[in-house]
Amino acid sequence: MATLVFLEHHDGELQKGSLGVLGKAAELGGGDVAAAVIGSGVKEAAAAAGKFGATAVFVADDPAFEAPLPQPRVDALAQLVGEHGFDTVAFAASVLSADVAAALAARLDAGLNWDLVDLVSEDGRLVGKRPALGDTVMADVGWTSEPRLALFRSGSFEPKESGGEAEVQDFDVDLQDFSSAAVMVEQAHETSEGPSIEDADVIVAGGRGLGGPEKFSLVEELAKALGGAVAATRAVVDAGWYPYAAQVGQTGRTVAPKLYIACGISGAIQHKVGMQSSNTIIAINKDPNAPIFDFADLGVVGDLNEIVPKLTELVRARKG
Repeated sequence: MATLVFLEHHDGELQKGSLGVLGKAAELGGGDVAAAVIGSGVKEAAAAAGKFGATAVFVADDPAFEAPLPQPRVDALAQLVGEHGFDTVAFAASVLSADVAAALAARLDAGLNWDLVDLVSEDGRLVGKRPALGDTVMADVGWTSEPRLALFRSGSFEPKESGGEAEVQDFDVDLQDFSSAAVMVEQAHETSEGPSIEDADVIVAGGRGLGGPEKFSLVEELAKALGGAVAATRAVVDAGWYPYAAQVGQTGRTVAPKLYIACGISGAIQHKVGMQSSNTIIAINKDPNAPIFDFADLGVVGDLNEIVPKLTELVRARKG
């Protein structure tokens, strides 16, 4: 099996989700797996891929890839597949990766399985594991041809350093005319403090039980005290209380932190599927019959307006 993993990067660092997929691919391939790092000013970061299981890293470092546009990256990956014969290309889910994976599948006339949470080898064939029916069952999915394209749900694999080294190889990409037709004229960056919800070990999430957008300051203060990130449910995002980038759930992000504190969240199945892989779940809700208590590790029944500030105060005092 010859596998290529598309590694995303941000601010000079390879992203946690991509590195987790790389480690899984290396485990299945017996340690023989390649990675692709595509961007501008990325060569230094690319070398770190060896620590997470890559034996070779193909780097396309060019100003043409500075903007996060999918088509130039499709050109690069299609070229690598054609030149090196990779039979599997793997991605960690993100907005950019989803665009690239779908376009690459169309370019190569290849099969794409998405929202995977695992990949195993059974009788010499790769089988993907995909949640279905609101994550109540696990379906086996496969491919009928090569190359196989696999897009993994965010947080499916934790990056693990293996201590290896990778051979870094530069390659020039022959860009198609249509791939250069789209130009990014502006890119907005949301200002935020602390880790992203995909990378955070601690997440404090707020739901409709907060009562209003101004009450998210309680969640933000607790997250800041714990060194974590802030998340939100779809209901509050739809109401305009918090940005979509923080949404956890079936139509948002999937997270797997060490600690997830749910404040004023009822625990609907759509939210559960996005955070149920958390190591420890603590729920704070005034409704003792809230569904979230059925799968929380620790439940606190009470007024979050009193509990959350007190908890923040205790965390700060403990750290101090």
